Amino acid sequence: MKRIGHFIGGQRTGEFGRTAPVYDPATGVQTGEVGLADVAEVDQAVAAAAAAFGEWRHSSLTTRSRVLFAFRQLVDEHRQELAALATAEHGKVLSDAAGEVARGLECVEFACGIPQLLKGGHSAQAATGVEVHELKQPLGVVAGVTPFNFPVMVPLWMIPNAIASGNTFVLKPSEKDPSAALLIAALLKDAGLPDGVFNVVQGDAVAVDRLLDHPDVEAVSFVGSTTVARHIYERGAAAGKRVQALGGAKNHMVVLPDADVEMAADAAVSAAYGSAGERCMAVSVVVAVGAVADPVVDAVNKRIAKLRIGAGADPESEMGPLVTRAHRDKVASYLDIAAAEGAKVVVDGREQPFDGDGFFLGASLVDYVQPDMQVYQDEIFGPVLCVVRADTAQQAIDIVNANRYGNGAAIFTRDGGAARRFQHDVSVGMVGVNVPIPVPVAYFSFGGWKDSLFGDSHMYGPEGVHFYTRTKVVTSRWPDPSTSQVDLGFPTHR
Repeated sequence: MKRIGHFIGGQRTGEFGRTAPVYDPATGVQTGEVGLADVAEVDQAVAAAAAAFGEWRHSSLTTRSRVLFAFRQLVDEHRQELAALATAEHGKVLSDAAGEVARGLECVEFACGIPQLLKGGHSAQAATGVEVHELKQPLGVVAGVTPFNFPVMVPLWMIPNAIASGNTFVLKPSEKDPSAALLIAALLKDAGLPDGVFNVVQGDAVAVDRLLDHPDVEAVSFVGSTTVARHIYERGAAAGKRVQALGGAKNHMVVLPDADVEMAADAAVSAAYGSAGERCMAVSVVVAVGAVADPVVDAVNKRIAKLRIGAGADPESEMGPLVTRAHRDKVASYLDIAAAEGAKVVVDGREQPFDGDGFFLGASLVDYVQPDMQVYQDEIFGPVLCVVRADTAQQAIDIVNANRYGNGAAIFTRDGGAARRFQHDVSVGMVGVNVPIPVPVAYFSFGGWKDSLFGDSHMYGPEGVHFYTRTKVVTSRWPDPSTSQVDLGFPTHR
Protein backbone atom coordinates (compact mmCIF):
# COMPACT_ATOMS: atom_id res chain seq x y z
CA MET A 1 0.00 0.00 0.00
CA LYS A 2 1.60 3.22 -1.18
CA ARG A 3 1.66 6.01 1.41
CA ILE A 4 1.46 9.46 -0.13
CA GLY A 5 2.46 12.44 1.95
CA HIS A 6 3.41 16.09 1.58
CA PHE A 7 6.39 17.97 0.18
CA ILE A 8 7.43 20.85 2.43
CA GLY A 9 10.64 22.85 2.43
CA GLY A 10 12.24 20.55 -0.13
CA GLN A 11 11.51 17.32 1.74
CA ARG A 12 8.79 14.69 1.69
CA THR A 13 6.93 14.63 4.97
CA GLY A 14 3.71 13.48 6.56
CA GLU A 15 2.59 12.15 9.93
CA PHE A 16 -0.47 10.42 8.45
CA GLY A 17 -3.14 11.27 10.96
CA ARG A 18 -6.26 11.43 8.81
CA THR A 19 -5.95 9.62 5.46
CA ALA A 20 -8.02 8.97 2.35
CA PRO A 21 -7.88 5.96 0.02
CA VAL A 22 -6.38 6.13 -3.47
CA TYR A 23 -7.72 3.65 -6.02
CA ASP A 24 -6.85 2.15 -9.35
CA PRO A 25 -10.13 3.02 -11.11
CA ALA A 26 -9.64 0.25 -13.67
CA THR A 27 -9.73 -2.48 -11.01
CA GLY A 28 -11.47 -0.84 -8.07
CA VAL A 29 -8.54 -1.89 -5.87
CA GLN A 30 -7.11 0.51 -3.31
CA THR A 31 -3.47 1.11 -4.18
CA GLY A 32 -2.53 3.71 -1.62
CA GLU A 33 -3.50 6.09 1.10
CA VAL A 34 -2.86 9.79 1.14
CA GLY A 35 -2.33 11.90 4.21
CA LEU A 36 -4.84 14.69 4.76
CA ALA A 37 -3.11 17.76 6.11
CA ASP A 38 -4.32 19.37 9.29
CA VAL A 39 -4.04 23.08 10.01
CA ALA A 40 -0.57 22.72 11.51
CA GLU A 41 0.79 21.00 8.40
CA VAL A 42 -0.66 23.67 6.13
CA ASP A 43 0.91 26.31 8.35
CA GLN A 44 4.24 24.50 8.07
CA ALA A 45 4.05 24.61 4.26
CA VAL A 46 3.09 28.29 4.22
CA ALA A 47 5.91 29.08 6.65
CA ALA A 48 8.40 27.30 4.39
CA ALA A 49 7.15 29.27 1.40
CA ALA A 50 7.25 32.54 3.32
CA ALA A 51 10.81 31.89 4.46
CA ALA A 52 11.93 31.21 0.89
CA PHE A 53 10.19 34.23 -0.62
CA GLY A 54 12.70 36.89 0.41
CA GLU A 55 15.60 35.32 -1.44
CA TRP A 56 13.58 34.02 -4.40
CA ARG A 57 11.90 37.35 -5.14
CA HIS A 58 15.35 38.95 -5.46
CA SER A 59 16.71 36.24 -7.73
CA SER A 60 17.52 37.45 -11.22
CA LEU A 61 15.17 36.83 -14.10
CA THR A 62 17.98 34.86 -15.72
CA THR A 63 18.16 32.55 -12.71
CA ARG A 64 14.42 31.94 -12.74
CA SER A 65 14.41 31.35 -16.47
CA ARG A 66 17.25 28.84 -16.21
CA VAL A 67 15.39 26.90 -13.52
CA LEU A 68 12.31 26.78 -15.72
CA PHE A 69 14.31 25.69 -18.77
CA ALA A 70 15.81 22.88 -16.69
CA PHE A 71 12.37 21.97 -15.34
CA ARG A 72 11.00 21.95 -18.89
CA GLN A 73 13.69 19.45 -19.90
CA LEU A 74 12.97 17.22 -16.92
CA VAL A 75 9.23 17.21 -17.56
CA ASP A 76 9.93 16.26 -21.15
CA GLU A 77 12.18 13.41 -20.01
CA HIS A 78 9.57 12.18 -17.52
CA ARG A 79 6.53 12.45 -19.81
CA GLN A 80 5.75 8.75 -19.65
CA GLU A 81 6.13 8.58 -15.87
CA LEU A 82 3.83 11.57 -15.34
CA ALA A 83 1.28 10.15 -17.76
CA ALA A 84 1.43 6.75 -16.09
CA LEU A 85 0.71 8.30 -12.69
CA ALA A 86 -2.30 10.13 -14.09
CA THR A 87 -3.61 6.93 -15.65
CA ALA A 88 -2.99 4.83 -12.55
CA GLU A 89 -4.93 7.12 -10.20
CA HIS A 90 -7.39 8.95 -12.45
CA GLY A 91 -8.10 6.15 -14.94
CA LYS A 92 -7.79 8.07 -18.21
CA VAL A 93 -6.17 6.27 -21.11
CA LEU A 94 -2.47 6.77 -21.66
CA SER A 95 -2.93 8.79 -24.83
CA ASP A 96 -5.15 11.27 -22.96
CA ALA A 97 -2.64 11.40 -20.11
CA ALA A 98 0.21 12.03 -22.53
CA GLY A 99 -1.77 14.85 -24.11
CA GLU A 100 -2.32 16.34 -20.67
CA VAL A 101 1.41 16.39 -20.00
CA ALA A 102 2.08 17.96 -23.39
CA ARG A 103 -0.38 20.80 -22.78
CA GLY A 104 1.10 21.43 -19.34
CA LEU A 105 4.56 21.49 -20.84
CA GLU A 106 3.48 24.30 -23.17
CA CYS A 107 2.73 26.44 -20.11
CA VAL A 108 6.21 25.76 -18.73
CA GLU A 109 7.69 26.83 -22.06
CA PHE A 110 5.67 30.06 -21.98
CA ALA A 111 6.97 30.91 -18.51
CA CYS A 112 10.57 30.35 -19.66
CA GLY A 113 10.20 33.72 -21.36
CA ILE A 114 9.68 35.52 -18.06
CA PRO A 115 12.37 38.18 -18.70
CA GLN A 116 10.25 39.42 -21.58
CA LEU A 117 6.94 38.92 -19.78
CA LEU A 118 7.90 41.09 -16.79
CA LYS A 119 9.03 44.10 -18.79
CA GLY A 120 7.28 47.23 -17.59
CA GLY A 121 6.52 50.50 -19.32
CA HIS A 122 8.59 53.70 -19.23
CA SER A 123 7.88 57.33 -20.07
CA ALA A 124 10.74 59.81 -20.37
CA GLN A 125 10.02 63.50 -19.75
CA ALA A 126 6.51 62.96 -18.42
CA ALA A 127 7.16 66.46 -17.13
CA THR A 128 10.34 68.52 -17.24
CA GLY A 129 13.03 66.36 -15.69
CA VAL A 130 10.46 63.72 -14.67
CA GLU A 131 10.49 60.06 -15.70
CA VAL A 132 7.88 57.42 -14.91
CA HIS A 133 8.34 53.67 -15.06
CA GLU A 134 6.53 50.62 -13.74
CA LEU A 135 7.74 47.54 -11.93
CA LYS A 136 5.95 44.18 -11.98
CA GLN A 137 6.60 42.59 -8.61
CA PRO A 138 5.58 39.27 -7.03
CA LEU A 139 2.80 38.95 -4.48
CA GLY A 140 4.46 36.61 -1.97
CA VAL A 141 3.11 33.18 -1.00
CA VAL A 142 0.44 31.99 -3.43
CA ALA A 143 -1.57 28.77 -3.42
CA GLY A 144 -3.17 26.51 -6.00
CA VAL A 145 -6.05 24.09 -5.47
CA THR A 146 -6.35 21.71 -8.41
CA PRO A 147 -8.90 19.09 -9.55
CA PHE A 148 -8.68 15.34 -10.02
CA ASN A 149 -9.33 15.33 -13.75
CA PHE A 150 -5.97 16.87 -14.75
CA PRO A 151 -3.43 16.10 -12.00
CA VAL A 152 -0.48 17.21 -14.20
CA MET A 153 -1.79 19.85 -16.57
CA VAL A 154 -3.76 22.11 -14.24
CA PRO A 155 -0.94 22.48 -11.68
CA LEU A 156 1.28 23.43 -14.62
CA TRP A 157 -1.24 26.10 -15.56
CA MET A 158 -0.34 27.80 -12.28
CA ILE A 159 3.10 26.88 -11.02
CA PRO A 160 5.41 28.12 -13.83
CA ASN A 161 3.99 31.64 -14.08
CA ALA A 162 3.76 31.97 -10.31
CA ILE A 163 7.35 31.02 -9.50
CA ALA A 164 8.76 32.71 -12.62
CA SER A 165 7.19 35.94 -11.38
CA GLY A 166 9.08 35.59 -8.09
CA ASN A 167 6.36 34.09 -5.88
CA THR A 168 6.58 31.00 -3.72
CA PHE A 169 3.88 28.35 -4.07
CA VAL A 170 1.80 25.90 -2.03
CA LEU A 171 -0.12 23.31 -4.08
CA LYS A 172 -3.11 21.40 -2.74
CA PRO A 173 -3.85 18.71 -5.34
CA SER A 174 -6.87 16.45 -5.40
CA GLU A 175 -6.72 13.70 -2.82
CA LYS A 176 -8.13 11.30 -5.46
CA ASP A 177 -4.93 11.30 -7.56
CA PRO A 178 -2.19 12.93 -5.47
CA SER A 179 1.01 11.27 -6.70
CA ALA A 180 1.71 13.40 -9.78
CA ALA A 181 2.10 16.51 -7.60
CA LEU A 182 4.98 14.89 -5.72
CA LEU A 183 6.79 14.03 -8.95
CA ILE A 184 6.37 17.62 -10.12
CA ALA A 185 7.89 18.75 -6.81
CA ALA A 186 10.84 16.39 -7.23
CA LEU A 187 11.47 17.62 -10.78
CA LEU A 188 11.41 21.25 -9.68
CA LYS A 189 13.94 20.47 -6.97
CA ASP A 190 16.15 18.64 -9.47
CA ALA A 191 15.88 21.66 -11.78
CA GLY A 192 17.54 23.80 -9.11
CA LEU A 193 14.53 25.47 -7.50
CA PRO A 194 15.49 26.43 -3.93
CA ASP A 195 13.82 24.55 -1.09
CA GLY A 196 10.59 26.12 0.09
CA VAL A 197 9.77 27.89 -3.17
CA PHE A 198 7.40 25.05 -4.09
CA ASN A 199 5.48 22.94 -1.57
CA VAL A 200 2.72 20.34 -1.68
CA VAL A 201 0.11 19.73 1.00
CA GLN A 202 -2.23 16.82 0.39
CA GLY A 203 -5.66 17.20 1.88
CA ASP A 204 -9.34 17.98 1.71
CA ALA A 205 -11.54 20.90 2.74
CA VAL A 206 -9.58 21.40 5.97
CA ALA A 207 -6.42 22.23 4.01
CA VAL A 208 -8.28 24.36 1.46
CA ASP A 209 -10.01 26.49 4.07
CA ARG A 210 -6.77 27.01 5.99
CA LEU A 211 -5.07 28.25 2.83
CA LEU A 212 -7.98 30.61 2.24
CA ASP A 213 -7.79 31.95 5.79
CA HIS A 214 -4.03 32.04 6.27
CA PRO A 215 -2.83 35.65 6.59
CA ASP A 216 0.44 34.93 4.77
CA VAL A 217 -1.22 33.57 1.61
CA GLU A 218 -1.67 36.44 -0.83
CA ALA A 219 -3.54 34.71 -3.67
CA VAL A 220 -5.36 31.47 -4.45
CA SER A 221 -5.92 29.84 -7.84
CA PHE A 222 -8.60 27.17 -8.24
CA VAL A 223 -10.08 24.92 -10.93
CA GLY A 224 -13.04 22.67 -10.13
CA SER A 225 -16.78 22.63 -9.66
CA THR A 226 -18.87 25.78 -9.55
CA THR A 227 -20.04 25.11 -6.00
CA VAL A 228 -16.48 24.95 -4.69
CA ALA A 229 -15.30 27.78 -6.95
CA ARG A 230 -17.93 30.09 -5.46
CA HIS A 231 -16.91 29.06 -1.93
CA ILE A 232 -13.23 29.68 -2.62
CA TYR A 233 -13.90 33.01 -4.30
CA GLU A 234 -16.14 34.30 -1.51
CA ARG A 235 -14.01 33.07 1.39
CA GLY A 236 -10.72 34.09 -0.20
CA ALA A 237 -11.98 37.52 -1.22
CA ALA A 238 -13.40 38.07 2.27
CA ALA A 239 -9.91 37.41 3.62
CA GLY A 240 -8.49 40.06 1.29
CA LYS A 241 -6.81 37.70 -1.16
CA ARG A 242 -6.62 37.70 -4.91
CA VAL A 243 -8.66 34.79 -6.21
CA GLN A 244 -9.01 33.23 -9.63
CA ALA A 245 -11.60 30.46 -9.46
CA LEU A 246 -12.62 28.50 -12.54
CA GLY A 247 -15.86 26.61 -12.06
CA GLY A 248 -18.00 24.10 -13.90
CA ALA A 249 -19.20 23.90 -17.47
CA LYS A 250 -21.89 22.70 -19.80
CA ASN A 251 -20.15 23.02 -23.12
CA HIS A 252 -22.27 23.09 -26.27
CA MET A 253 -21.40 22.00 -29.78
CA VAL A 254 -23.73 23.55 -32.36
CA VAL A 255 -24.08 21.61 -35.62
CA LEU A 256 -25.60 23.56 -38.51
CA PRO A 257 -27.40 21.86 -41.44
CA ASP A 258 -24.47 22.50 -43.80
CA ALA A 259 -21.89 20.83 -41.54
CA ASP A 260 -19.88 17.76 -42.49
CA VAL A 261 -21.85 15.21 -40.47
CA GLU A 262 -19.06 12.64 -40.32
CA MET A 263 -16.57 15.25 -39.13
CA ALA A 264 -19.03 16.56 -36.55
CA ALA A 265 -19.80 13.07 -35.25
CA ASP A 266 -16.11 12.22 -34.89
CA ALA A 267 -15.60 15.47 -32.98
CA ALA A 268 -18.61 14.90 -30.72
CA VAL A 269 -17.52 11.40 -29.76
CA SER A 270 -13.92 12.36 -28.99
CA ALA A 271 -14.93 15.52 -27.11
CA ALA A 272 -17.79 13.94 -25.14
CA TYR A 273 -16.24 10.62 -24.17
CA GLY A 274 -12.51 11.34 -24.02
CA SER A 275 -11.26 10.96 -20.43
CA ALA A 276 -14.71 9.48 -19.72
CA GLY A 277 -16.20 12.95 -20.02
CA GLU A 278 -14.30 14.11 -16.93
CA ARG A 279 -13.01 17.28 -18.58
CA CYS A 280 -14.11 20.85 -17.99
CA MET A 281 -13.97 21.35 -21.76
CA ALA A 282 -15.83 18.15 -22.64
CA VAL A 283 -18.76 18.59 -25.00
CA SER A 284 -21.84 17.86 -22.92
CA VAL A 285 -24.53 19.02 -25.35
CA VAL A 286 -24.88 18.81 -29.11
CA VAL A 287 -27.32 21.42 -30.38
CA ALA A 288 -28.44 20.02 -33.71
CA VAL A 289 -30.10 22.55 -35.99
CA GLY A 290 -32.91 21.53 -38.32
CA ALA A 291 -32.64 18.46 -40.51
CA VAL A 292 -29.09 17.61 -39.41
CA ALA A 293 -30.33 16.23 -36.07
CA ASP A 294 -31.22 12.68 -37.11
CA PRO A 295 -28.06 12.14 -39.18
CA VAL A 296 -25.86 13.41 -36.34
CA VAL A 297 -27.56 11.20 -33.74
CA ASP A 298 -27.25 8.17 -36.01
CA ALA A 299 -23.58 8.87 -36.75
CA VAL A 300 -22.71 9.29 -33.05
CA ASN A 301 -24.64 6.14 -32.19
CA LYS A 302 -22.65 4.10 -34.72
CA ARG A 303 -19.37 5.39 -33.35
CA ILE A 304 -20.32 4.60 -29.75
CA ALA A 305 -20.78 0.96 -30.73
CA LYS A 306 -17.15 0.85 -31.89
CA LEU A 307 -15.67 2.73 -28.92
CA ARG A 308 -13.13 0.59 -27.06
CA ILE A 309 -13.55 1.03 -23.29
CA GLY A 310 -11.06 -0.54 -20.92
CA ALA A 311 -8.19 -0.01 -18.52
CA GLY A 312 -6.31 3.20 -19.19
CA ALA A 313 -2.99 1.37 -19.27
CA ASP A 314 -4.21 -0.79 -22.17
CA PRO A 315 -2.98 0.92 -25.37
CA GLU A 316 -6.06 -0.39 -27.19
CA SER A 317 -8.44 1.51 -24.89
CA GLU A 318 -10.03 4.70 -26.15
CA MET A 319 -11.92 5.48 -22.93
CA GLY A 320 -11.14 4.46 -19.40
CA PRO A 321 -13.11 4.24 -16.14
CA LEU A 322 -14.40 7.09 -14.02
CA VAL A 323 -12.34 8.26 -11.09
CA THR A 324 -14.38 6.70 -8.23
CA ARG A 325 -17.22 4.28 -7.77
CA ALA A 326 -19.39 6.97 -6.16
CA HIS A 327 -18.88 9.34 -9.09
CA ARG A 328 -19.61 6.53 -11.58
CA ASP A 329 -22.88 5.77 -9.84
CA LYS A 330 -23.87 9.44 -9.69
CA VAL A 331 -23.25 9.89 -13.41
CA ALA A 332 -25.22 6.74 -14.21
CA SER A 333 -28.19 7.98 -12.20
CA TYR A 334 -28.73 10.79 -14.71
CA LEU A 335 -29.86 8.26 -17.29
CA ASP A 336 -32.90 7.39 -15.14
CA ILE A 337 -33.50 11.08 -14.53
CA ALA A 338 -33.38 11.80 -18.27
CA ALA A 339 -35.87 9.06 -19.09
CA ALA A 340 -38.21 10.21 -16.32
CA GLU A 341 -38.09 13.76 -17.69
CA GLY A 342 -39.15 12.61 -21.16
CA ALA A 343 -35.83 12.49 -22.98
CA LYS A 344 -34.94 9.49 -25.15
CA VAL A 345 -32.02 7.39 -23.94
CA VAL A 346 -30.58 6.24 -27.26
CA VAL A 347 -27.59 4.48 -25.72
CA ASP A 348 -27.52 3.47 -22.05
CA GLY A 349 -23.93 2.98 -20.93
CA ARG A 350 -25.04 0.87 -17.99
CA GLU A 351 -25.99 -1.91 -20.39
CA GLN A 352 -22.40 -2.46 -21.53
CA PRO A 353 -20.83 -5.32 -19.54
CA PHE A 354 -17.39 -4.99 -17.98
CA ASP A 355 -15.26 -7.58 -16.23
CA GLY A 356 -13.96 -6.96 -12.74
CA ASP A 357 -14.82 -4.28 -10.23
CA GLY A 358 -13.49 -1.19 -11.99
CA PHE A 359 -15.38 2.08 -12.10
CA PHE A 360 -16.56 1.69 -15.68
CA LEU A 361 -19.58 3.15 -17.40
CA GLY A 362 -20.27 2.88 -21.09
CA ALA A 363 -20.73 5.92 -23.29
CA SER A 364 -24.33 7.16 -23.20
CA LEU A 365 -26.37 9.22 -25.66
CA VAL A 366 -29.59 11.04 -24.75
CA ASP A 367 -31.77 12.66 -27.44
CA TYR A 368 -34.70 15.09 -27.33
CA VAL A 369 -33.33 16.85 -24.28
CA GLN A 370 -35.01 20.11 -23.32
CA PRO A 371 -33.18 23.00 -21.60
CA ASP A 372 -35.43 22.81 -18.53
CA MET A 373 -34.45 19.18 -17.80
CA GLN A 374 -32.08 18.34 -14.95
CA VAL A 375 -29.93 16.25 -17.30
CA TYR A 376 -29.31 19.46 -19.23
CA GLN A 377 -29.00 21.89 -16.33
CA ASP A 378 -26.50 19.92 -14.20
CA GLU A 379 -22.82 19.44 -14.92
CA ILE A 380 -22.79 15.63 -15.12
CA PHE A 381 -19.02 15.32 -15.63
CA GLY A 382 -19.15 11.90 -17.21
CA PRO A 383 -19.67 10.09 -20.52
CA VAL A 384 -23.25 11.27 -21.10
CA LEU A 385 -23.88 13.31 -24.27
CA CYS A 386 -27.17 15.18 -24.57
CA VAL A 387 -28.75 16.25 -27.87
CA VAL A 388 -30.95 19.34 -27.97
CA ARG A 389 -32.79 20.05 -31.21
CA ALA A 390 -33.12 23.61 -32.49
CA ASP A 391 -35.00 24.98 -35.49
CA THR A 392 -32.58 27.76 -36.42
CA ALA A 393 -29.01 28.87 -35.86
CA GLN A 394 -30.25 31.86 -33.85
CA GLN A 395 -32.28 29.58 -31.61
CA ALA A 396 -29.15 27.48 -31.05
CA ILE A 397 -27.22 30.59 -29.96
CA ASP A 398 -30.08 31.57 -27.67
CA ILE A 399 -30.00 28.11 -26.06
CA VAL A 400 -26.26 28.37 -25.40
CA ASN A 401 -26.57 31.89 -24.02
CA ALA A 402 -29.44 31.01 -21.68
CA ASN A 403 -27.35 28.35 -19.94
CA ARG A 404 -25.85 29.45 -16.62
CA TYR A 405 -22.41 28.21 -17.63
CA GLY A 406 -20.24 30.05 -20.13
CA ASN A 407 -17.06 28.03 -20.40
CA GLY A 408 -16.73 26.96 -24.03
CA ALA A 409 -18.79 26.39 -27.16
CA ALA A 410 -18.12 25.13 -30.66
CA ILE A 411 -19.86 25.44 -34.01
CA PHE A 412 -19.59 23.06 -36.95
CA THR A 413 -20.42 24.64 -40.28
CA ARG A 414 -19.01 25.35 -43.74
CA ASP A 415 -20.44 28.89 -43.67
CA GLY A 416 -17.87 31.51 -42.70
CA GLY A 417 -20.48 34.15 -42.06
CA ALA A 418 -22.42 31.87 -39.71
CA ALA A 419 -19.21 31.03 -37.85
CA ARG A 420 -18.30 34.69 -37.51
CA ARG A 421 -21.78 35.55 -36.22
CA PHE A 422 -21.55 32.71 -33.71
CA GLN A 423 -18.15 33.68 -32.33
CA HIS A 424 -19.29 37.26 -31.77
CA ASP A 425 -22.75 36.52 -30.32
CA VAL A 426 -22.21 33.46 -28.13
CA SER A 427 -21.73 34.22 -24.41
CA VAL A 428 -18.78 32.00 -23.52
CA GLY A 429 -15.11 32.55 -22.86
CA MET A 430 -13.71 30.11 -25.43
CA VAL A 431 -15.06 29.37 -28.90
CA GLY A 432 -14.19 26.68 -31.42
CA VAL A 433 -14.99 26.82 -35.12
CA ASN A 434 -14.96 23.23 -36.38
CA VAL A 435 -12.83 22.56 -33.28
CA PRO A 436 -14.75 20.72 -30.52
CA ILE A 437 -12.46 21.50 -27.56
CA PRO A 438 -11.15 25.05 -28.00
CA VAL A 439 -8.54 25.08 -25.23
CA PRO A 440 -6.30 28.10 -25.88
CA VAL A 441 -2.61 27.65 -26.56
CA ALA A 442 -0.27 28.61 -23.73
CA TYR A 443 0.38 32.16 -24.94
CA PHE A 444 -3.32 33.01 -24.66
CA SER A 445 -5.33 32.44 -21.46
CA PHE A 446 -7.97 29.91 -20.39
CA GLY A 447 -11.27 30.84 -18.78
CA GLY A 448 -15.02 31.04 -19.15
CA TRP A 449 -17.83 33.43 -18.37
CA LYS A 450 -20.87 33.43 -16.07
CA ASP A 451 -20.90 30.56 -13.54
CA SER A 452 -17.75 29.10 -15.08
CA LEU A 453 -15.57 31.86 -13.61
CA PHE A 454 -15.44 33.71 -10.30
CA GLY A 455 -13.21 36.73 -10.21
CA ASP A 456 -11.99 38.45 -13.34
CA SER A 457 -8.77 36.61 -14.15
CA HIS A 458 -8.36 33.75 -16.57
CA MET A 459 -5.72 31.04 -16.14
CA TYR A 460 -2.16 30.83 -17.51
CA GLY A 461 -0.74 32.87 -20.39
CA PRO A 462 -0.61 36.68 -20.12
CA GLU A 463 -3.47 36.83 -17.59
CA GLY A 464 -1.62 34.32 -15.43
CA VAL A 465 1.43 36.55 -15.24
CA HIS A 466 -0.81 39.52 -14.47
CA PHE A 467 -2.56 37.60 -11.68
CA TYR A 468 0.70 36.66 -9.96
CA THR A 469 2.21 40.17 -10.07
CA ARG A 470 1.29 43.65 -8.93
CA THR A 471 2.38 46.82 -10.59
CA LYS A 472 4.35 49.56 -8.85
CA VAL A 473 4.73 52.89 -10.62
CA VAL A 474 7.87 54.92 -9.87
CA THR A 475 7.99 58.66 -10.60
CA SER A 476 11.46 60.24 -10.53
CA ARG A 477 12.64 63.82 -10.86
CA TRP A 478 16.23 64.38 -11.96
CA PRO A 479 17.70 67.91 -11.89
CA ASP A 480 19.57 69.01 -14.96
CA PRO A 481 23.28 68.17 -14.41
CA SER A 482 24.30 71.62 -15.65
CA THR A 483 22.78 73.07 -12.46
CA SER A 484 24.93 70.92 -10.19
CA GLN A 485 27.14 72.74 -7.67
CA VAL A 486 29.94 70.45 -8.85
CA ASP A 487 31.17 71.19 -12.36
CA LEU A 488 30.57 67.98 -14.30
CA GLY A 489 31.51 69.48 -17.62
CA PHE A 490 28.01 69.61 -19.13
CA PRO A 491 26.97 72.69 -21.13
CA THR A 492 24.37 75.02 -19.62
CA HIS A 493 20.88 73.69 -20.25
CA ARG A 494 18.90 75.65 -22.82
